[in-house]
Amino acid sequence: MDRDFIDSTSTTQEEFEEIFLLTDDIIKDPLKYSNRCQGRILADLFFEPSTRTKFSFEAAMKRLGGNVIGFTNTSNTSLSKGESFGDTIKMVSSYCDIIVIRHPKEGSALLASENSCKPVINAGDGGHNHPTQTLTDLYTIRNFKKRLNNLKIGICGDLKYGRTVHSLIETLASYENNHFTLISPPQLRIPDYIFDVYLEDNIDYEEVSSLENAIFDLDILYMTRIQKERFSSEEEYKRVENCFILNKDLLKNAHDEMMIMHPLPRNKEISFDVDDDKRAWYFRQAKFGMYVRMALLLKLLEV
Repeated sequence: MDRDFIDSTSTTQEEFEEIFLLTDDIIKDPLKYSNRCQGRILADLFFEPSTRTKFSFEAAMKRLGGNVIGFTNTSNTSLSKGESFGDTIKMVSSYCDIIVIRHPKEGSALLASENSCKPVINAGDGGHNHPTQTLTDLYTIRNFKKRLNNLKIGICGDLKYGRTVHSLIETLASYENNHFTLISPPQLRIPDYIFDVYLEDNIDYEEVSSLENAIFDLDILYMTRIQKERFSSEEEYKRVENCFILNKDLLKNAHDEMMIMHPLPRNKEISFDVDDDKRAWYFRQAKFGMYVRMALLLKLLEV
C-alpha cells in the first residue's frame, strides 16, 4: 500500500483483500492484536463534526494498545492565531506516528499528506472522498454477499454532495459486472466527473428519481441523508429535504436478500420501523468500521 490512505482508488483489489483478511482475524481474535500499537500515537484532526469515524478511529487505536491526541475545535489551536494549515500539519506529525484528518475542503487530506512526515488517512474531505467509509462498506458487503462483483447496487439520496457515495462508486466500478441504479432528484445527481472518469461506457448504470420503482431487484440499497450543511441556502435544502423515505411498506417490494446500508447519521430517510428488519445492516456496518480501521492502522504503521 501507499504510505498514505487519501483516495480508495489508489488501492488495488488485492490490497483491499489483505485488509479484509486482517479484519476477519481481528474480529476472530482481538486479544492477539491488543498490544500491536503499544507506544504509537494517533493524531485525529477533526475540522468537521463526527461520531462514528472519530470514535471508531480512537477506539481502534486504543484497542491496538496505542494512544490518541487531537482536536475537534480549532479555536484551541494555533490555527486561531494565524498559523497556516501546512505548518500545523508539520508540527502535529512531529508528535505522532499517524494522522487522521477530516476537513470541509476538498483536497485537504492530500495537502496534509504533502506536509506530513508521517502517514495520513483521509477521514473525509468536503464533498469529495471518504475512503475509510468505503473500506467499511466493502467489508460489510463482502461479509454478507461473499463477493464484490456481479451486484445490483442502488444508491439513493444526496449523490451530489455525498462523499461516501463518490468513494463507493469509484471503487465498486473497478469490480466486474456491477450495475448501479442512481436514485436522486435532478438537483442532487452524481457530479459529472464521476460519470466521465468512473462510470464509463463499459459500466452499467441508470439514473432514476423513484425509489419505489427501483427497489424490487436490488442486491444492495445504499441510503444517504440529504446533507444540509453543503447547501447554500435553507430554501434550497427544504426543496429536497424528505424526497426519499424508506419504510416497512416500501420494503415489501424488495427481495429477502437485499442489504440496506447507510453511512450514518440518518435523518428521516430510513424510518425507525426498518431497524429490526433482517435486511438492515447499517448498525453492523458502523461496528465493522472500527475493526476495518484497526486493520488499516496496522497496515500503514507496518506493525
